[in-house]
Amino acid sequence: MKKVLAILLAIAMIAAMAACAQKAAPAADETKTSGETTSTAGETVDNTAEDTADTASSESYKIFLITMDQMDQYWTNIDAGCKKAAEELGNVEYQWTAPDVKDDAKQIEMINNAVANGANAILLAANGPEAVNDALKEASAAGVQIVYVDSPANFTPSVATFSTDNTAAGKTAGQTMIDQLAAKGITEGKIGIVSVNAATASTVARDDGFRSAFEGTKFELQESQYCDGDAARSKDAASAFIADGCVGVFGCNEGSTVGVGNAIKESGADVVGVGFDSSDNVLELINEGCLYATMVQNPDVMGYEGIKAAVAALQGGTADGAVAGTGVTVVTAETVG
Repeated sequence: MKKVLAILLAIAMIAAMAACAQKAAPAADETKTSGETTSTAGETVDNTAEDTADTASSESYKIFLITMDQMDQYWTNIDAGCKKAAEELGNVEYQWTAPDVKDDAKQIEMINNAVANGANAILLAANGPEAVNDALKEASAAGVQIVYVDSPANFTPSVATFSTDNTAAGKTAGQTMIDQLAAKGITEGKIGIVSVNAATASTVARDDGFRSAFEGTKFELQESQYCDGDAARSKDAASAFIADGCVGVFGCNEGSTVGVGNAIKESGADVVGVGFDSSDNVLELINEGCLYATMVQNPDVMGYEGIKAAVAALQGGTADGAVAGTGVTVVTAETVG
């Protein structure tokens, strides 16, 4: 009897173990299912990351170029560089805007309008180093990236500045005039300067650099005359210098240079005219012998690199306010082509 009970007990235990094994099997299936769910979730995360990357690379940015005015061909060349970069990038909605004349209040209005119109970045050629700072502070607070081209303001932070080393270029202009006067046998006399205003950083630096070239010479540099880059007013100022016996006259920007050249042309005087910037009018005056030389910048490079830097900053790149020089070339009748 005891043997029978032992056999029956053993059979019961085997049956119980078999039942437990059957119940454990679905758990293994559930683990497998759970593993598939995790894998699927992982694929979903990966796809989301790819979608996010695609969205970032295809995101469109609204960028404004704001210059001092639209009078000079120089600004048109910056605009051309901006357009080239925008076309290459393919994700930039670009617009150039500027006052009709150099005016701080009007440039401030342009900055405010750009922010109101959803600008992601502004490329700015500041009319003065201080006047626009409050407007730039508000723009920066709204998340707008600031890139300076040609003439920076004193406001920081900014992405970068793309400009000419205007002090060095001004000194080159001065030395060019000294060399040409020496070629004519002239080593002393009055020198006139026609500039834009006393606030624009770029032309002030050119004026300073030009004057530094004459240190230690016998030439007498006259007080600079400010004509806001207007060619007609610059001509009148240059004509006054010529009438006062100046042997050389320097124009600090395109409009000033055209005015200087036209004054020399009208007077017929043997005066050495040296200018800054290039345009069809300036090159024609050089070819006619009314101007000896002009310092040619690379404004297209400023615009092109400015757009590229703005987009890079908007995508998380470097924005440390670095200053990048874009070079200058002395152009005379021999090199104008």
